[in-house]
Amino acid sequence: MPNRLAHETSPYLLQHADNPVDWWPWSPEAFEEARRRGVPVLLSVGYSSCHWCHVMAGESFEDAELAGLVNENFVAVKVDREERPDVDAVYMEAVQAATGQGGWPMTVFLTPDAEPFYFGTYFPPEPRHGMPSFGQVLEGVRAAWADRREEVGEVAGRIVADLAGRSLAESLPEDGRRPPRPEELHTALMGLTREFDAVHGGFGGAPKFPPSMVLEFLLRHHARTGSAGALEMVQATCAAMARGGIYDQLGGGFARYSVDREWVVPHFEKMLYDNALLCRLYAHLWRATGSDLARRIALETADFMVRELRTEQGGFASALDADSDDGTGRHAEGAYYVWTPEQLRAVLGEDDAAFAATYFGVTEEGTFEEGASVLQLPDTGGPLADADRVASVRQRLLAARAQRPRPGRDDKVVTSWNGLAIAALAETGAYFDRPDLVQAATDAADLLVRVHMDGQARLHRTSKDGTAGTSTGVLEDYADAAEGFLALASVTGEGVWVEFAGFLLDTVLVQFTAPDGTLYDTAADAEKLIRRPQDPTDNATPSGWTAAAGALLSYGALTGSALHRDAAERALGIVTALGGRAPRFIGWGLAVAEAALDGPREVAVVGPPEDPATRALHRAALLGTAPGTVVALGAPGPDDAAEVPLLMSRPLVDGQPAAYVCRHFTCERPTTDPEELAGRLRS
Repeated sequence: MPNRLAHETSPYLLQHADNPVDWWPWSPEAFEEARRRGVPVLLSVGYSSCHWCHVMAGESFEDAELAGLVNENFVAVKVDREERPDVDAVYMEAVQAATGQGGWPMTVFLTPDAEPFYFGTYFPPEPRHGMPSFGQVLEGVRAAWADRREEVGEVAGRIVADLAGRSLAESLPEDGRRPPRPEELHTALMGLTREFDAVHGGFGGAPKFPPSMVLEFLLRHHARTGSAGALEMVQATCAAMARGGIYDQLGGGFARYSVDREWVVPHFEKMLYDNALLCRLYAHLWRATGSDLARRIALETADFMVRELRTEQGGFASALDADSDDGTGRHAEGAYYVWTPEQLRAVLGEDDAAFAATYFGVTEEGTFEEGASVLQLPDTGGPLADADRVASVRQRLLAARAQRPRPGRDDKVVTSWNGLAIAALAETGAYFDRPDLVQAATDAADLLVRVHMDGQARLHRTSKDGTAGTSTGVLEDYADAAEGFLALASVTGEGVWVEFAGFLLDTVLVQFTAPDGTLYDTAADAEKLIRRPQDPTDNATPSGWTAAAGALLSYGALTGSALHRDAAERALGIVTALGGRAPRFIGWGLAVAEAALDGPREVAVVGPPEDPATRALHRAALLGTAPGTVVALGAPGPDDAAEVPLLMSRPLVDGQPAAYVCRHFTCERPTTDPEELAGRLRS
């Protein structure tokens, strides 16, 4: 018989709806039930494409005996971390503070007042590798609650007091209340240089994650300063990722991370946010260098998102699972993607299989499990560069792979991740003359406005099948949606997207901004948790704090709003405080700081939108590499008809379309020459 999760919309929660565990969704009613029964709460947090979440579910939550132990002694609450990032953030902070590490599935035991007192992540069904079994943990917590209730309450109280006492604003040094200066961004560059893996690209060791936000900073730093070292780190890392197993060499798109430092074996789940960020990064790398590799990866990744993640309603689904049926009824990680030499021969025949094995690095020993190999590009040039043969082999392998059981898809549409996808697809479509990609971005933006945004410019965090979820938007939702809308406005010239961005950013100023200019992850009127989360550091995506700073800065440049510009500069104080000490974890903030130092440059392109001369100027503006450049496009007309304030008082020049470039409150003379405009938009 299904449990309460059967009424939820989250695919992750629905995966647990038939568990024998009597799950509750996160709700006041669950904690009231714990008070009524006098038992603790078992909080389990995960997400749909999490491999170890599936493992623990199969080993423990589907086990009738363990489920009976849970149901008798606890109120079990299941949370989708992608749907409730606020709940996840608060309890993950507690887990990390107590254990020094974190991850998913996250397992936390709470009092009926939602105060944590015992923590963990994955627990096996029997003792293993020094870990207690899940059953032992349940028995231990049950006994402590029954026999040492007062001690448990004291522990929970100390943990909550410790979390509440962590005031970020009070801990900021005095220089953490102003934007970074050039010398401080140079210090961040030096820190990244020390951590750069000069052999394999990227930063640090295994596991190795795509450093999208850091690479955007390095691209912008190169554009502003001409630093060859910054550009070299971007080029080396992007080439290594594109040639490695983390990139799907057949279907395009990136996996979540590499388990090794060489980018060979990925953790196979594919997340919308990774692919949106990386699509935009490779498009920006092409814009800076003209790299054919960057162009190919940007377009293939964009096509992957549209082909594999787009929903019927026009939004983008969250993820593809790492696991799938291996053809024998057994779910295995990577089964959809890996190949053996025998499988190559079955599809391609002897000669082409031998060619493909060499080209893609498929060996008899394998690079993954059970003799299978992850496809990569270990070599280029020479006889392997037969483009027609490569295309034929890739097409046949892709068609054969499509017959395999497919990984599951999390169809939940997350506001912030769709904002990132809108920005990536709009810009990629504009750069490479792909109006279909711009249309896909527009459709997703329409969905966010129609379904995710209410009449008071408040956001829902998610939707599914065109119906908004019950969770409210957090700071990253407002910031990334605004970022997407502003990018779409620059590409399409439709000022309504600037207006929608302004609605969201006004909510950021009212609901998420403290009097001292710091930012909270949740709104002032959101559900009160044991701590109001406030994290300025990047994780897999830009932090809401620095994403808001970027959107505020761009909006201020387009509209001339000193209020939004000042808010952006106050928010950038955290980058001054952290950039030199931890540049890998505040990459997007560093990228925004580069834009603030450069201006950002404001470009108004005025002329009939269909005029080839207008289009040429508009393209030159979009391809400008000056950090954070904002672009407004519109036909000439009276100022009261201008959709974007940057277009006001911008006439044609001698009857010809013209571009106006402004920076630091000063405007240059207009130009009608696209090449001259391009020159002005290089640092």
